[in-house]
Amino acid sequence: MTVVHEDTSARWFIYSSIAFFLITISVGLIMAIKFIYPEFLGGIAALGFGRIRPIHTNGVLFGWLLAANMGLAYYVVPRLAGTKLFSEKLGMITLFIWIAVVLAAVVTLGMGDTQAREYLELNVWLDILVTIAWVLFAINIFATIAKRKYEQMYVSLWYIMGTIFWTAILWIVGNLPVYSGVNDANVNWWFGHNAVGLIFTPMGIAMAYYFIPKSTGNPLYSHKLSIIGFWTIAFLYIWNGAHHILFGPVPTWLQTVAILFSVSLLIPVWTVITNFYGTLRGKWTQGNYIVKFLLAGTTFYLLTCFQGPMHSLRSVNQIISKTDWIVGHAHMAVFGAFSFFAMAGIYYALPRILKRSMFSDKIGEWHFWLSFIGFLGFAISLWIGGFVQGLQWMDYTISFLDTVKTMFPYYFVRMISGLLMLVAQILFAINIYKTVRSAPEQVTQLQPSAA
Repeated sequence: MTVVHEDTSARWFIYSSIAFFLITISVGLIMAIKFIYPEFLGGIAALGFGRIRPIHTNGVLFGWLLAANMGLAYYVVPRLAGTKLFSEKLGMITLFIWIAVVLAAVVTLGMGDTQAREYLELNVWLDILVTIAWVLFAINIFATIAKRKYEQMYVSLWYIMGTIFWTAILWIVGNLPVYSGVNDANVNWWFGHNAVGLIFTPMGIAMAYYFIPKSTGNPLYSHKLSIIGFWTIAFLYIWNGAHHILFGPVPTWLQTVAILFSVSLLIPVWTVITNFYGTLRGKWTQGNYIVKFLLAGTTFYLLTCFQGPMHSLRSVNQIISKTDWIVGHAHMAVFGAFSFFAMAGIYYALPRILKRSMFSDKIGEWHFWLSFIGFLGFAISLWIGGFVQGLQWMDYTISFLDTVKTMFPYYFVRMISGLLMLVAQILFAINIYKTVRSAPEQVTQLQPSAA
């Protein structure tokens, strides 16, 4: 018997995430402009670089990407469980709390109210609200899985459950007010690196494992590889944070352990990449924009997970650490890989939730190509510029101000690329809005596969 899904909380999480994406990527463009024109909006304290930077990072990570993945999880989990979501009301309560946190974060961070710890800037009251929302999300997901109709659990469920568990550990330990000095820096980067590795990576992979087979019509290449990838990520990722503070005042043995486990991450990465490319086989050239997002996201995931282990090596790290190379690398994970997976998931799921086709496939194509080209310009300019920057920092005959001047053309390319990325997301929002406002159709008319 076919299960009729309400999907109320799924679609409203998606709507809110797209709205926050537009806001926070606009803030990112303002930051890029400030690197070229430092006086831009300089008379407004709340729009100073030190205040809008955490608004941008927290907004993209939690307002857009995690919220989008929570909405997609509310779509995916019931379908893999063969039942309805445990509670749509609970899902909507979670959403209201999440929106309140994001809006309050914009205000408090703009006022300079911050804990001054990267990715952990929110004040204690917002930390508590995030905790409550995550507990409600966990209850809804685990309760839905507990009443599943299918005995065997598909790998996406494993990754979603893992994300919930790992996020809880990271959030609690990272926010404990008991650290100081070097220990605080060590825990901060333990959290910072694992926020990508154990929150956004497993959730992004969960979505890709669901939407790649669905959008291509191909069976998953290997279930065995998917399980190997899950357990190796679970074991290896958590030990990598100290590679962000190599040559810092932390024990050498801890730095070496971080390097060893960073390089070991090539194991789960190759299992995931092999599985994704294997499932995408035959669709590389004739794929629609959903497949293009998934294929590009897979490629960016491969590149970012090759860069990470390589620049954890001391010989490489001494050149690129703290440079703009790291900014390009971090954006390739969050935007190039996992945001591409999330956008593909939204393009697949929302028409099926609303029972209508996307308003414009042409806009979807433009959204992909502007996102892709814009991000390539953004990332490549920072990789090249960051490497040049690092080499100049090592040359004591070059003043710091001269190294800043050298970065001007790279920052200019980043600004133009950021503008393309913003235009792409405006098209994304327009396409979604027009789709929501259009008349319902028969699900069987949707393209690609209506499965």
